[in-house]
Amino acid sequence: MKGDTMREQYQRLGISQPVYQYGAEIEASLKERFARMDETAEYNQLKVIQAMQKHRVSAECFMATNGYGYNDLGRDTLEEVYASCFCGDAALVRPQITCGTHALALALLSNLRPGDELLSPVGKPYDTLEEIIGIRPSRGSLAEYGITYRQVELLADGSFDYEGIRNAINDRTRLVTIQRSKGYQTRPTFSVEQIGALTAFVKSVNPKVLVMVDNCYGEFVERREPLEVGADMMVGSLIKNPGGGLAPIGGYIVGKRECVENAAYRLTAPGLGKEVGASLGVMQSFYQGLFLAPVVTAGALKGAVFAANVYERLGFPVIPNGSESRHDIIQAVTLNTPQGLTAFCEGIQAAAPVDSYVTPEPWDMPGYDCPVIMAAGAFVQGSSIELSADGPLRPPYAVYFQGGLTWYHAKLGILMSLQKLYEAGLVSL
Repeated sequence: MKGDTMREQYQRLGISQPVYQYGAEIEASLKERFARMDETAEYNQLKVIQAMQKHRVSAECFMATNGYGYNDLGRDTLEEVYASCFCGDAALVRPQITCGTHALALALLSNLRPGDELLSPVGKPYDTLEEIIGIRPSRGSLAEYGITYRQVELLADGSFDYEGIRNAINDRTRLVTIQRSKGYQTRPTFSVEQIGALTAFVKSVNPKVLVMVDNCYGEFVERREPLEVGADMMVGSLIKNPGGGLAPIGGYIVGKRECVENAAYRLTAPGLGKEVGASLGVMQSFYQGLFLAPVVTAGALKGAVFAANVYERLGFPVIPNGSESRHDIIQAVTLNTPQGLTAFCEGIQAAAPVDSYVTPEPWDMPGYDCPVIMAAGAFVQGSSIELSADGPLRPPYAVYFQGGLTWYHAKLGILMSLQKLYEAGLVSL
C-alpha cells in the first residue's frame, strides 16, 4: 500500500509505470553508495559548524549594512569562516561578486600583470573564460593587458602531460589555472588528490608560480579541498555548492592572503580593498546556505550518480560512469542527437517547482560560441546547485546535469527527463 501511494504520487506528476519501475530498480542498487555519500556530508557538516563556532558567529552577524559597509561584522566574520573551512589564510566572499565567471576573472586580473603568462595544464578552459583570457577577443581581456596564454592538452587517457607542462612553464609563467570540473567537455573531473599531484609538479618546476583552482561544482564533494593539497587560490560561486541554495548571489576567493588582498583591491579600489562593500542584508542567507551546503551537495551528488546509472544502462555514454568515484556534482550524458538533448532538458524543466510550464529553447547566450539550451526552474536565477541541465547544440549533443536542493527533487528530475525521451521514442524500457 505504501509503495502504491508513492507510485501514484509520481504518476500524478507524469511519470509512467515503466519509467517509475526502471528508476526504482536503479535506486535500490545504490543504497550502499548513497550511505557513503551521507558519511562525507556528515564529516563536512561538522567541519562547517566547527568553523562557525571558532569565529563566534552570532545573531549580530546577520544584520544588514549599507553605504560604504565599514566594520561590517557579518561580512568580515563570514570571510574568516570561509578561510577556516577551506584551509586558507584569507577569503573574499561578497555579493558584489556577481557569479563564478566574475570571481575567476577577478582572481586572474588581480594576480597577473602585463608581461606575465597564464598556463592551463588541463586543456581548454570553460567557454566563458575564453573571452576573459582573450582566446576569443573581448574588451578588457587579459590579452588586452599584455598577458599571454598557453595551454597543454591532456593525454588521450585524460591524464596530465607532465613533460608537456614542464616544457610550457617558462620565465614569464606567473599563474597556472586548474579547472576542476569538466565544463562543456567530456573529460573526467579531477579529484583533490590529482589536483595535489599536479600542483606539486608545477611547484617542483618553479616554486614561484601561483596555482589557482576553479573549484566550481566541487565544494564538499570530498572531505578535502584544493588548498589542503598545495593550491594557492580556489575560486567559486555561491549559487553553486557553497551557497546551499539560499545564497541569492555572490562568489568567493579563498587562499593565500596576498592573492586574496590583490583580488579585494581589484574588486573595490586600490587603498580600499576589503574594508568597503556593504552586505546589503544577504548575510543570513550566506551563513545559512554554507551551513546547509554539505547536505545539499550530497543530495545533488546522489542525483548525479542516479542519472549516470539510469542512462548508462540504456547505452548512453556517461561521464563519470555509473560506478567510478565522484569529484563534482556534474553528470555528462551524451545523447547523440539534438532531439535527445532537447527532450532531456524539457524533462528537467517540467520537474521544476518554478516555471515548470515553460519549454526551454536554445539561444545565443552571452559568453558562448554556439546556441545553448538550459533548463532551470530555480528559486535563484541561474543557480546550478538547484535542479538544472544545459548543453551546447553541437555534436555529440551532450547534456550536463547538476543540482537538486534535495535528493528527491533530483530523482524526480531524472525520471522526468527519461519520461520525455521515452515519450519521444528515443529510448526503450
